Amino acid sequence: MTESSPRFEHEADATARYWHNTPLNTLPPPDMVGNYQRFKPLPTEGIQTRKAWIVGGGIAGMAAAFYLIRDGHMPGENITIIEGAGIEGGSLDGAGNPEDGYIVRGGREMNWNYDNLWDMFQDVPALELPEGFSVLDEYRLANDADPNWSKSRLMHKQGQVLPDFTRFGLNRKQQWEVVSLLLKRKDQLDDLTIEDHFSEGFLASNFWFLFRSMFAFENWHSLLEMKLYMHRFLDAIDGFGDMSTLVFPKFNQYDTFVTPLIKLLREKGVQVKLGTQVLDMDFDVQGEQRTVTALHTRSNDGDGRLTVAPRDLVIALTGSMTEDTAYGDLDTVPALKKRHGGPAEGSSWGLWRNLARHSPVFGKPDKFCGDIDRSMWESATLTCKPSPLVDKLRELSVNDPTSGRTATGGIITFTDSNWVLSVTINRQPHFPGQPRDTVVMWVYALLMDQPGNFVKKTMPECNGREIVAELCHHLGIADQLDAIIPHTKVRLALMPYITAQFMPRAAGDRPHVVPAGNTNLALVGQFVETANDVVFTMESSVRTARIAVYSLLDLPKQVPDLSPTQYDIRNLLKGARALNNGEPFIGERLLHKFLGDTYFAHILPPLPSNEGESTRRERLEAELAGLKDKGGAVLQGFAQWLDRFAGQLRKRGDD
Repeated sequence: MTESSPRFEHEADATARYWHNTPLNTLPPPDMVGNYQRFKPLPTEGIQTRKAWIVGGGIAGMAAAFYLIRDGHMPGENITIIEGAGIEGGSLDGAGNPEDGYIVRGGREMNWNYDNLWDMFQDVPALELPEGFSVLDEYRLANDADPNWSKSRLMHKQGQVLPDFTRFGLNRKQQWEVVSLLLKRKDQLDDLTIEDHFSEGFLASNFWFLFRSMFAFENWHSLLEMKLYMHRFLDAIDGFGDMSTLVFPKFNQYDTFVTPLIKLLREKGVQVKLGTQVLDMDFDVQGEQRTVTALHTRSNDGDGRLTVAPRDLVIALTGSMTEDTAYGDLDTVPALKKRHGGPAEGSSWGLWRNLARHSPVFGKPDKFCGDIDRSMWESATLTCKPSPLVDKLRELSVNDPTSGRTATGGIITFTDSNWVLSVTINRQPHFPGQPRDTVVMWVYALLMDQPGNFVKKTMPECNGREIVAELCHHLGIADQLDAIIPHTKVRLALMPYITAQFMPRAAGDRPHVVPAGNTNLALVGQFVETANDVVFTMESSVRTARIAVYSLLDLPKQVPDLSPTQYDIRNLLKGARALNNGEPFIGERLLHKFLGDTYFAHILPPLPSNEGESTRRERLEAELAGLKDKGGAVLQGFAQWLDRFAGQLRKRGDD
């Protein structure tokens, strides 16, 4: 706690103010992570009799239940999760069988610095390992034994790997576009899009293909969100090209995360009401304070009303990226239920809209769900028996896909695809019990309004057979379709709101986790405001749930801000080298000259090994001359600015 902020801050914000040690600062820095933050606060008064109603059974809702039990000391039997679908997990899905085909609507690329996610799964028993091991143990052991990387991240020309796909391909001007975005304040970026800031050359670069396909960004998405991503993953930027920066689960996201977590929650007594939607809430409004008094529900048994006591807690999901998914298969084209007018009333979007009618503190849901043409993309899950398609992907994989080890090492993206098509094979089996000769492949595309290069239709107009044909064209094996299709089952998922969280936004469009004036209501998921974290990650879902629990129970415990790796000089230096296509950046040789014989020498990226001493000296001299010229111009300009500023001060004094 600092002098300027006497109230306990449950959501730490490292960017809010300068932090330093003082007698009044009893808390560690806002972005400190580690074991010191893993203490358990004492139970709050009356916790044994309070109840919690959690709306939404996805990862955010389950995480809220977990933290209510672990840190809040609430009895599990006092917690009820209300989920509209017939199965828990929300967007973390994974289902099917080898006969009908498996399906996953999306996948999860994970990072070492998902500190809230790993904090939770450190305390969730493992899926396969013996008692005493956690999901985190299982995950870490799998990735340490089988590191991830890709040898075919970008492809073009019907099956050719880009020879320089690990190089970003940014010139100096385009590099500065990235740096200038990092320097901008967040409040300068309201409602701006990526294409408002970046040049056409940048948007055609290897960097943008790597970034946009890895995170599912479109040119018209939020510039603010891209900035947040750049900070969140700054430590990983030099691994974007070969995906060596990522860690992946052994199985699909449902079996890896949902299965062990929901098992633990049920064992703790948590009740799960499936097939039940929450449509709206009643509030008792006293001045500026608002307290939930009831939940309006709908199920197969009809409409109902759940009474909420004043000291009960309500934690609700607002908006869903997988709402209204349309499904298809080999011969069926997905058909959206609703193309215009936004989501249906009986959904998490409907709940958010109704909350927004109560008060502006609940944000503006239509800002995110009002234009599905800009928030939609489609994925396809292929269940493959041996065929030329599997053989081709085997050539492009680090290990044989049937070996159980890393295969493609993440997505392979086709840079000349009109759809911006990508394909991946994760570790196999992708599902427990999956036959050894069966490979599950995942395909997705970003652009939904362009005809294919081979199939002259947009992706949403295609059935599974046509999508496989387009994929095979980009792999250079379209002439072998007759040997591929009979051995391939296809499940399609067209998701109208899958990147709705990336839509351009301004301050106030998203509600805070605990909206102002609310005494017993918190909002979680991908459509709430956090201090500095990104959306479209499991980490952000868990973060919002943790903030919700600590805030509503007023626990004397902080949710740590992002790992401070973005401020680490080592990451800044290697990031600058990566942006400069792996070549030394201007001034880097000078740093080597100053630090080469000091304790800090190890923080510098190694200089090219093919440079002789004379070459290195010549390039250093050239750098010094360039810096001198630029420095002179900068100093001259600064002097002129000082003169103008002093003149303005004198004028104000005369006035």
